[in-house]
Amino acid sequence: MTTEDLVATARRAASGSYSPFSRYRVGAAVVTEDGSVYSSANVENSSYPVSQCAEANAVNYAISQGHRRITDVAVACLDAEDLDGAYPCGRCRQILNEFGVERVMVATAEGDYRVHTFGELLPYAFTLDPDEREPTQ
Repeated sequence: MTTEDLVATARRAASGSYSPFSRYRVGAAVVTEDGSVYSSANVENSSYPVSQCAEANAVNYAISQGHRRITDVAVACLDAEDLDGAYPCGRCRQILNEFGVERVMVATAEGDYRVHTFGELLPYAFTLDPDEREPTQ
């Protein structure tokens, strides 16, 4: 999948957002080590702490299907005024870090997008040895 295709997948995923409170529709698409792609949108709740970000939902979907390594992530916010307003939150950055993300694409509803190494988004992150990502017995 090309970078453009991944960004388009994240943009499509954002259309499934349930965001009646923030009106901030976000979609994410993740690529696993074997090339599988999983996407999701943000899902809000009137009890704000139980809302879920698109990035977390997409990662959780991939991990629940048995994957333990994610290489690339595209995040698209359809309602951001500019690219600066479309970046993953700190919580999601740590979730992405847990599974070895290397590249992150950030996009709005249309037009250009930015590509970053993960280290640019979360320097000095807490890390887990990749061999420890396997399920425990």
